[in-house]
Amino acid sequence: MSMIRVTVAGASGRMGRALICAVAESQDMRLAFALEHSGKPELGQDAGLLAGISEANVVLTDDPLAALANSDAVLDFTTPAATLALADLAAQARIVHVIGTTGISDSEITRLGAAARHAVIVKSGNMSLGVNLLAALVREAAKALPNYDIEIVEMHHRMKVDAPSGTALLLGEAAADGRGVNLRDASVRARDGHTGAREDGIIGFASLRGGTVVGDHTVTLAGPHERIELTHRAEDRMIFARGAIAAARWGQGKKPGLYAMKDVLGL
Repeated sequence: MSMIRVTVAGASGRMGRALICAVAESQDMRLAFALEHSGKPELGQDAGLLAGISEANVVLTDDPLAALANSDAVLDFTTPAATLALADLAAQARIVHVIGTTGISDSEITRLGAAARHAVIVKSGNMSLGVNLLAALVREAAKALPNYDIEIVEMHHRMKVDAPSGTALLLGEAAADGRGVNLRDASVRARDGHTGAREDGIIGFASLRGGTVVGDHTVTLAGPHERIELTHRAEDRMIFARGAIAAARWGQGKKPGLYAMKDVLGL
C-alpha cells in the first residue's frame, strides 16, 4: 500500500506541531506539505525541526493550492476562514479534509456541506476517542434522566479565542440529542445579575480560561438530592492529533460527505 500524503495546515501552531509529530510516528503516512499563511516568520523552516523532531525535508509554505493538489489528506486545526478556503480546495482535489477547527458558524457549516459533495470531510469539535465516548455516555444519560438539569463546564488555556469550546458544544449536542431537542433553543451560555430560577429543560454552559490547561470538560446532571458528573481531562494535544490521523486514514476511499468522529470510531 502506498503512503498517504498528508498536508498539515497551521503547521507552526501548537496543534500543527503536534500533527507533524503524529504524522511522523505513523507507519502509513508521510508529511507532504506544511502550510502557514503569508507573512508568518516560520515560512521556509523545516517542519520537523520546528515541531521538535528530526528533519522532515518539508519546509513551511504558503501555497495551499499546490499542497492540496498533491496530497491525499489535509489536517486542519486553524481558523474558520482558513478552513472554508481549504474546504473549497479539498473539494477540487477530491481529498480527505479533517477539520478540528472550532468556532465555525451555522452558515459556514452550510458551505462545508457544499464542499462535502466532492470531498470526504471529517469534522469534530474534538478528535479524541475519550471525548467521543463521553459524548455517547452523555447522550444516553440525558435520555435516561429526562428531568435532571444539565450543566456543562469547560476550561482551556488563556490563549483560546472561542467560547464555549467546540468540545463543550459537541457534548451539548449529545445531551440535546438524548433529550430530543434543538441545542440552539435549549442552551443558556451566560448568567449575570438577577436571572431568576433555572428554567426546566435548558442546557447550561460555563467557560473558564487560564494558564496552560489543554482542555477540561465536565457534564453535570443534577437531580433531586444527587448529581452525576461525567468528566474528561486532556493532558496532551497528541490525543487530538492521533485522532486526526485516524480520521484521515479512515476517510481514504470513502464516498464524499460530511462525517464526524463518531463515524470514524463506529460509536
